[in-house]
Amino acid sequence: MASHEQNYRAGEARGRSREKTEEMKRSMEEKAREAKEKANQTAQGAKDKTYETTQATKEKTQSAAEAAKQKASEAAETTKEKGSEAAGKTREKTYETKEKTGGILHQTGEKVKQMTQGATDAVKSTFGMAGNDDDDPQNPNYYNKNTTDRDDRNNPSY
Repeated sequence: MASHEQNYRAGEARGRSREKTEEMKRSMEEKAREAKEKANQTAQGAKDKTYETTQATKEKTQSAAEAAKQKASEAAETTKEKGSEAAGKTREKTYETKEKTGGILHQTGEKVKQMTQGATDAVKSTFGMAGNDDDDPQNPNYYNKNTTDRDDRNNPSY
């Protein structure tokens, strides 16, 4: 009987051993599944964090680019306005200078015309070609208006 009992106990030991092995196998599978889930969660968290960081960096870059673009636009507008003001001032100054120059040239022209007319009258008077302006005090005949003998008008004793 000892043999039968030994076989029985050996069978029980094998059954318990198989049961423990199966239990350990299930426990290890469960722990592996948990570790896998945790690794997946960690990887997904890292992926999400990377995406969020990338988005934040992208937004900051876009914001900085927009600010730089706005600043450049404002600087260009300011430069345009200053250029327009300078052109306007230059235009005004040019007009004022033109007006002054035109006035000076007109005055100079009038003076030259008067001087030329005076010189012409003097030459005509010298050569006896002057017109009959007896009412003009500049005319030598003005004082001799009532003289009948024109040859005596240059006579100082008259």
